[in-house]
Amino acid sequence: MKLYKLAFALFLGLGALTSCNDKLDLTNPNQQTSGTFGYTADELEESVIACYNHIRMEGTYARVGFNIDVMRGDEAWNASQVWYLPFDDLNEPITDEIGQWSWRDWYYTINVCNFVLSRANGDGLTDRMKRIRGQALFIRGLAYYNLAGYYQNPALITDYNQYSTLDGLYASNKEEGDEDAFAQYDRVLDQVEQDFAEAMTLLPTRDAGGEWAKGRATSGAAAGYYARTLMQRHKYSEALTVLKAIINGQYGTYKLMANYGDNFREGPAYENNDESLFEIQFLDYGSQGTDDEWTPVNTSANATQGHAIESNYGPGDCGGWADISASPWLYNLFKAERTTNGSLDPRLYWTIGTYEPEWEGFEYGNVCYTQSMGLGDFVVTNNNYGGLPIAKNTNLRTGLYDKVITGLHCGINLRMMRYSDVLLRAAECENEVNGPTQQAIDWINQVRTRAGLANLKLADFNSKDKLFEQIANVERPKEFGCEFGRGFDLLRWGFFYSSDRLQQLKEHGAFNFWTKANYEAGNYTYTPKDPVVYGSCSKSSYDSYVPGHEYLPIYQGTLNDNPNLTGNSANNNTDNSAYFSKKGWTVHPVVNL
Repeated sequence: MKLYKLAFALFLGLGALTSCNDKLDLTNPNQQTSGTFGYTADELEESVIACYNHIRMEGTYARVGFNIDVMRGDEAWNASQVWYLPFDDLNEPITDEIGQWSWRDWYYTINVCNFVLSRANGDGLTDRMKRIRGQALFIRGLAYYNLAGYYQNPALITDYNQYSTLDGLYASNKEEGDEDAFAQYDRVLDQVEQDFAEAMTLLPTRDAGGEWAKGRATSGAAAGYYARTLMQRHKYSEALTVLKAIINGQYGTYKLMANYGDNFREGPAYENNDESLFEIQFLDYGSQGTDDEWTPVNTSANATQGHAIESNYGPGDCGGWADISASPWLYNLFKAERTTNGSLDPRLYWTIGTYEPEWEGFEYGNVCYTQSMGLGDFVVTNNNYGGLPIAKNTNLRTGLYDKVITGLHCGINLRMMRYSDVLLRAAECENEVNGPTQQAIDWINQVRTRAGLANLKLADFNSKDKLFEQIANVERPKEFGCEFGRGFDLLRWGFFYSSDRLQQLKEHGAFNFWTKANYEAGNYTYTPKDPVVYGSCSKSSYDSYVPGHEYLPIYQGTLNDNPNLTGNSANNNTDNSAYFSKKGWTVHPVVNL
């Protein structure tokens, strides 16, 4: 004991002597830098959380970054004729800063991912570090998947050391010899494929991940997005192999929820369910903070941590911003086919907020934010222009509250990839590679059976083109109507590069203005539910389309700030159909079903 006390006293003495000459060096935990932080798994776990947080921002999935793709599709239109209008009309000007918000927020995300990957690398990674690296790879792949799908030729930055000088921030999106913007597009998607493919090997399945996997990227999520990326490039055979592996349980156990509506409600009983491969996490109603955190630089300990999709979709009379409506084409597509018991497709209930006699006694009944709707009632999205309210990813049908809580307050997790997408994509790939086949029909019928619809029969599809038409313009719109992804579908299908397909988009996107005042005065000859005849309609979103504007232009301010960036097809009004042809890809002709 004496020796111990002596040694301890000597230690203190030495400490006192050295303290006279050297300043005490302590690291402030609230002022860490990239040079002092991120060298332990615990610290990198915090960085991974930051990666997830950035995909919940305004430009990623909390509002604008989500809705731009919805607007690009033919299932929705701009009911306010103000906010999102350039995206709906596919004529976003290069001077509109809103068009840059997705660029800004996805690069914030990439920056954090690159930091994590600079630390979690090398051989001999522990299982924990593999999970950390896999998540960062998945989220970076997700970021570049979105950037390429929106901006065509984004700059590719994968090395965190590139940020060590200001010059590294001014990355180029063009290399010597590039003929067009698609040279960079292909480089970016090469990297996306690489990131997702590696993430598939590092991440656990949802089964193995257990509670950890709820809300996190898993090998199943990485596999699903890897297949999506392959399909964007018409690598259907490779994508089919991956999709079959998901279906066979190689990346975890997935199945369709018995109730379609369970994919669009909040709460632990519904979110991160058996159908979800990946979803964006938002805090449930009643557990949120008060501060709307719109951008990555708005940091608040009391952030709401919800999304504003509901605010954009919500009818004006229910407190919403009344910006986006479901297309009459989508509504009438639902009404064209009854279930085997003669009722309406239940997916209509959760997609579009209309009164239907069939909804009496179904789920929450004929409600719009707990307000009862009666026969003949029309709750329009926008009082000045009309529109069919979008119910999906809102609480219009859930009975949770009686009006929209505007801002970043909706707590419904956004299911970005569901097992039904795996099945319908597998059917599409099977049809492209071998079709039409019974296997493709069987996968489609799994989704139809959940909705109560009769099975399709192979004998009714005598060509690959006809089955494609069924998948593209019947099955997918009804299953995923007004969800994120239709715009990406139109890109990979090449619908902008064929005159008959472009005409079809114009017909799908047609709508008539229908004001609340005219309705209340009884001064109208049609309703928002009626089919719209293109040519005599008020407007179609695609009438103003100019070749090249299926993508967003790179914001002029960004081009001014970075002299190494060049514009894309939207900046230059360049027709992209040549790229499609050069790749040997074909656009399926329109087929009457």
